[in-house]
This record gives sequence, C-alpha cells and structure tokens, in this order.
Amino acid sequence: MDISRITEKLDRLVEAKEFEEAKELLNYWLKDAKENKDQRAELGICNESMGLYRKLGEKDEAINFAKRGLDLVESMDFGNTVTAATTYINAGTVYKAFGEAETGLPLFAKAKVIYEKELKEEDGRLGGLYNNMGLAFLDLKKYEEAVECYKKALEIMSRVENGNLEKCITYLNIADVCDALRKDSEYEGEHRHTDEEWEENIGKCIERAWECINDETLPRNGYYAFVAEKCAPVFNYYGYFLYKTELEKRIAEITEK
Repeated sequence: MDISRITEKLDRLVEAKEFEEAKELLNYWLKDAKENKDQRAELGICNESMGLYRKLGEKDEAINFAKRGLDLVESMDFGNTVTAATTYINAGTVYKAFGEAETGLPLFAKAKVIYEKELKEEDGRLGGLYNNMGLAFLDLKKYEEAVECYKKALEIMSRVENGNLEKCITYLNIADVCDALRKDSEYEGEHRHTDEEWEENIGKCIERAWECINDETLPRNGYYAFVAEKCAPVFNYYGYFLYKTELEKRIAEITEK
C-alpha cells in the first residue's frame, strides 16, 4: 500500500471540504489493510484518520483510532522509531483536542525523547511537537512549561524553510498564554503583570505573528490557506479585525484557483 499517494488524495479531498469522500477513502484502505494483515499500512491509515476525525470534531472515532494506533505501535515493537513518535503526537493531539490534555501530555513526552534523538535540529517536525506540547501545558495551566515549548518551537522554525507559517501559529499561542495569565487570578508565578502590561505583551505577539504570515516569500498554497484559516479567528479574538479580513481574502484567492 502506497500511503503517500493515499495521503495526497486525502489532502485534496480535505482541502475541497469533501469530508464524506475522505472518510470513504480511509475506510476503504483500512479494510484493505486489515484483510491483508498489513499492520504497517493500518498504522498509516490510523494516523491519517486521527487527523481527519479530530478536524471534524468526531471525538469517539478520533479516540478509537488513537487507541488503535497506539496498540499497533506496541504490538509491532515500534516504540523507539520516528513512526512511533509521530503516532504518539497524533494521538496526544486527539486527546488534547477533546479536553484530555493530561492523557495527551505523556504521549508528547514520549515523542520528544525520540524526535530529539532521531531528528536534526532544523527538522520542522520538532517545532510542531513543541507547539502541541505547549498547548497541552496551557490547558493544564502550566504556563512556564508552555512558554518554554513555544520558545523552542520558534528557535527551530527559524531554521526551517517557510517556517514563518509555524512561527505565526507559535506567536499566537504565546498570546494565548498571556491572555490566560491575565485572566488567572490565582496565578502566583514569576510572570505576574498588570493588565496594561499583558495587553502590551499580547499586542507584540500579534504583530510578530502578522509579520510572519505576511512574509511575501511564503508560497500562497493550500497549506498557507490552512494556516490562515486557523489564525484568522485568533486575530479577530484579539481585535485585529483588518488582519482577519485580509487573511480571509487570501484564503478565498487560494481556494478559488
């Protein structure tokens, strides 16, 4: 089974918002993998399915695929491979997305050990891992740990081609940490500030995020539209309505081609 070709077709279907067709594609190849007792292929389909059902907000299906993917990693003795780490990240992201960050965080930690050993420092997958870990830490109100993850993500993505897209996401994530700290009256850590200072910090993060996604060297492709679609509501939340409107314009230009 050629997982890369399946993934390419899946990406096209998702980009076109043809989600039922995307499900059918994955179900077809999942059945094929099971019938042929091809566990490696089944693991690949599980990983793709985690992402799809998470995106669609279908909790039960997403978690079922996460559990099956983790079971496959264990049964295939893939525990210390990059493939295993990717599965841990995908499963951890599923759990985090559905309010179970405590379950997801140990999976990110396992992936971190493998990625830091097996990947080069300029590998964008490391940046993605740190962003996901940061989100889980934030959900658990572990603000300092979240910020440290985001700093590492920024450092890595500064060395990655077209890394400004991921840096945009990271700066917005840092803005969310600032926002959470501003609202958390029980926080007694080292990052205490006045409301005015928090507003200033958030504003700096937003402007840096905009500089990153506004980088004219970035290819305006499907992935740009995907990131812009994630970021536009965040700019809107913080009152940067013109940035949100501009991103929506760019998304339309890309998707209408």
